[in-house]
Amino acid sequence: MSQQQRMQGQPMIIMGEDAQRMKDKDAQEHNIAAARAVAESVQSTLGPKGMDKMLVSSMGSVTVTNDGVTILQEMDIDNPTAEMIVEVAETQEDEAGDGTTTAVAVAGELLKQAQDLLDQDIHPTAMIRGFDIASKHAQAEIDDIAESVDPDDEETIRKVAETSMTGKGAELNKEHLSQLIYEAVQAVTVEAEDGSHVVDLEFLNIETQEGSSAGDSELLEGAVIDKDPVHEDMPTDLEDASVMLLDQPVEIEEAEADASLSVDSPDQLQSFIEQEEEQLREKVDRIVDSGADVVVCQKGIDDMAQHYLAKEGILALRRVKKTDMQFLAEVLGANIVSDLDGVTADDLGTGDFTRDDDGELFYVEGTDSHGVTLLLRGSTEHVVDELERGISDALDVVAATVTDGRVLAGGGAIEVELARRVRDHADSVEGREQLAVEAFADALELVPRVLAENAGLDSIDTLVDLRAAHDNGDKRAGLNVFTGDVEDTYEAGVVEPAHAKEQALSSATEAANLVLKIDDIISAGDLSTEGDGEEGGPGGAPGGMGGMGGMGGGMGGMM
Repeated sequence: MSQQQRMQGQPMIIMGEDAQRMKDKDAQEHNIAAARAVAESVQSTLGPKGMDKMLVSSMGSVTVTNDGVTILQEMDIDNPTAEMIVEVAETQEDEAGDGTTTAVAVAGELLKQAQDLLDQDIHPTAMIRGFDIASKHAQAEIDDIAESVDPDDEETIRKVAETSMTGKGAELNKEHLSQLIYEAVQAVTVEAEDGSHVVDLEFLNIETQEGSSAGDSELLEGAVIDKDPVHEDMPTDLEDASVMLLDQPVEIEEAEADASLSVDSPDQLQSFIEQEEEQLREKVDRIVDSGADVVVCQKGIDDMAQHYLAKEGILALRRVKKTDMQFLAEVLGANIVSDLDGVTADDLGTGDFTRDDDGELFYVEGTDSHGVTLLLRGSTEHVVDELERGISDALDVVAATVTDGRVLAGGGAIEVELARRVRDHADSVEGREQLAVEAFADALELVPRVLAENAGLDSIDTLVDLRAAHDNGDKRAGLNVFTGDVEDTYEAGVVEPAHAKEQALSSATEAANLVLKIDDIISAGDLSTEGDGEEGGPGGAPGGMGGMGGMGGGMGGMM
């Protein structure tokens, strides 16, 4: 472009021909619509009456769940803004173990409130400051409202577990399962020097088995291995056995390069076979010389080696998962051996191996066991998978509760109480930030509204009743979704960990502020057609919701 053209006011082209740009309010509306689409996709799963989602992968595998983070991870999302909201769920899962749906739903509602403020010409910077003020105040109020709980308070800890499991396919047996969870967490809890309690879930393993009821689930000292002996003549029940954990195949060592063998006579071939057998025999001899009664191998064991081991009366298991090997090392006090040439008796562990009545599992208990296994049973693969997700979340929240020592009333009680206190605090906030603080309070009330909607109740009437109860000083008043009544949910056994709620508010606020701070989207491709989504098509809001990867293709076809 010439100097004369620039002087005449013509624009300077600095981007490629295919590049697209979306600025200011258009960019903000685009991002808010993408984030809200993700949040709204999981709202119907919230609470005990939440619905499940069926997720079918490109390979045809089916997952049926109402776990927020599982749904978002399985969905085919290409939109970069939507992926920010997925990160909220993943952060919540990592930090708190539960509350992923709440965190994502609140983030989406904050952005919905922000959209209304944008329409009133409130600058995003003012909103971001207001949301930060409200979030910090809400988290401080959580600490004020929370009830202290002792790590040995079995009744309250079990209520936390039951609340987390309810609605996740485990409620029919929640009393039995909550007892197992309490005992499991107690088994791996240690008291630190400063008097605090530390829960080490690395010493707790979860195994699943299909074909029976969840009520048959049990907590076992030690480990469970779902493997068969490599040879039918091997022993299956051993006491005080010396156990070798082997991370090396008991097989013929193959040449690194392709090799061919030429033989002139049957004797030469026989000699070669005998040498291979001798090599396997030497490996087995090293195992025998170490004093091992059991060999648990992460890799393969040759058929000939299996025969030799069986003749020596040694139990051998092969192709055991790496995670199971590491857990067995803790249970048995053994070292994982990578080289048979250097193995010593000190590398071996000691424990009991017992075959279960059905002949499907090995129960392994160490002499001085440092681990426990929660064996979950369910009727079908889908049932047991969803049960495992629910139990994993419950274990995480119980562990967080034992460590943190604070709990709250559930059923939307804490959200309504926080909304009331944040509104009161808004009066002391100057400037346009006050509107954002009030919007934050409105966003918090999404939780009781969605709980009511998912239970088939009137959300407006429910919210009015909850507000009235809290205005009268009943800070534990929440919604009983089974009866539709407003009651003291803490006394009713609906108890949530305070740490998870604090983390949910923090993550939701940070995600909303991150989205609001973006005022310019520059794409190397077409914003309105990139991906499978189409402008205004299914799964995409009008005005380019299908752009930046196409939420329509990723979510519209799924939900």
